[in-house]
Amino acid sequence: MDDPAQLRSWNQGATRDAIERFVLSVTEGPDAVPVEDRIAVFDNDGTLWSEKPMPTQLHYVVEQWRVAAELDPELAQKQPYRAAVSGDLAWLGAAIDKHYSGDDSDLGVILQALGGLTDGVSVEKYAESVAEFFATATHPVLERRYADAVYQPMVELLRYLEQHGFTCYIVSGGERDFMRPMTQSNYGIPPERVIGSAFGLGYDAEKAVVRYAPSLAFFDDGPEKPVRIWSRIGRRPLFAAGNSNGDVPMLDFARRGPRPGLALLIHHDDDSREDTPYDAGAETALASAVDAGYIVVSVRDDWETVFPGVSGSPADVP
Repeated sequence: MDDPAQLRSWNQGATRDAIERFVLSVTEGPDAVPVEDRIAVFDNDGTLWSEKPMPTQLHYVVEQWRVAAELDPELAQKQPYRAAVSGDLAWLGAAIDKHYSGDDSDLGVILQALGGLTDGVSVEKYAESVAEFFATATHPVLERRYADAVYQPMVELLRYLEQHGFTCYIVSGGERDFMRPMTQSNYGIPPERVIGSAFGLGYDAEKAVVRYAPSLAFFDDGPEKPVRIWSRIGRRPLFAAGNSNGDVPMLDFARRGPRPGLALLIHHDDDSREDTPYDAGAETALASAVDAGYIVVSVRDDWETVFPGVSGSPADVP
């Protein structure tokens, strides 16, 4: 089996060279950064795996909303339940794009409905439900399991950084406990290194279980990402990767530290392979990339392979 830490799915060129030069500069010689300070943070949706036509968690909740609307037909007359019943993935995807453009009107509707799904549910029951979803669900466009919708070059990058002493974290606007059941198998990242949005939690002393509250405790996007990184890790990252406007503060937090870090911005610009090309939700980040010092990763030019083989195993993880 090929060593996934060798960046085999990355084409030779300026982007790969920049990554390798940076890692060499912080791991060897008199200016090497101590291992404990080699922190790398990665967004999830659109950075580590496909987020089109909608983020994976929305696929999960759409199924929950559809069942709820079937039990209560009045729900089917309003969003987001109407989109779930009709299969209107465009409305759901557009709500996310509107958020990245500063309009949270539809996202607020989605978040309110999300809270109703988990209110009072124990953390164990929710984890079981999410694990079952990942075991059976397939990507609505690619028609393959979600483990085969990860970006093979990015999983290789995780292994490459770990090989050079980095500790890698996922820092996502996605909900933390939705990601945790799959991050070890898909990315080799354990649940304690997953940072994301989260519902409020409370302790049920009678049953000795932790249960979810009906509303978000925090939404881990935009300027909240550096705050959550610091509160969870206590160190400024040296390496960051994202793909949207909501990742800009995290990229800057790494790029503009006392020891300037490397910031990667994934650009979905390939219209010839299965990855959906799009700029929506990333316009600001792309426009400021040169001035901000980000390395823009072109899916078209920089990745030899996008997804792991459908008939083979998922991306190589420990």
